[in-house]
Amino acid sequence: MPDPIDVKVGFRVVAESDDWIVVDKSAPLIVHPTGKKSEPTLLGGIEELLSYEIANGAKLSIINRLDRETSGVVIVAKNKSAARMFGRAMERRQFAKQYDAICFGWPDWDEILVDAPIRRRGEVEHSAIWVKQMVHPGGRECRTHFEVVARRMVRGRKVSRLRVIPETGRMHQIRVHASYLGYPLVGDKIYGEDETCYLRFIESGWDESMEQQLLMRRHALHAAEMALRNEEVAYDWATPMAEDLHVFFGA
Repeated sequence: MPDPIDVKVGFRVVAESDDWIVVDKSAPLIVHPTGKKSEPTLLGGIEELLSYEIANGAKLSIINRLDRETSGVVIVAKNKSAARMFGRAMERRQFAKQYDAICFGWPDWDEILVDAPIRRRGEVEHSAIWVKQMVHPGGRECRTHFEVVARRMVRGRKVSRLRVIPETGRMHQIRVHASYLGYPLVGDKIYGEDETCYLRFIESGWDESMEQQLLMRRHALHAAEMALRNEEVAYDWATPMAEDLHVFFGA
């Protein structure tokens, strides 16, 4: 049986120096090999691009990992010194992050801060999806700021474009908090109204019922900006909203 996940192989270089490279990742494309199966990865593509530098001692380190279905800014250090510097900045929460997202519904707020801890659902109750997270008082601190940019009707459904600023960096944080608010992301197979979409997709791929329910083949989330300013450096890397999200929302 063919792989049900239709991988979109590609990335665009946003900026580069002797110490790092920043790219705009396509979706769906996994960042790093998982060891479970052989498939194209972002890291593999960057290794091919930088093969000469690697042959001359470059050691690549992915700094921020995005989900397979999340597009946008990914930072890759080229040496141990840059990896340490970026790693310290991540630990100290010195990176400012901004995402574009499209959710179902028209929120009755223009801006909201969600301060709700999350943890893996399987740790507290049965979960058919091992990676699924949930809001839970026993979870880790988690804060996300949402702002409505525009509200539209798309294919007869209410949807909204959001600007999202995560203050922490938990697994699936934005998707979990959007669902918790009652406005799951368009295309989200795990945190939408029916998690069996994910199980069916993994088993047999995309189908017409998912098209009608989710509207997009991947969740509508794009890492639009990463900025770092501290005593050592001042960087700001940004990319426009991914083309498929742009076309879907008509903005």
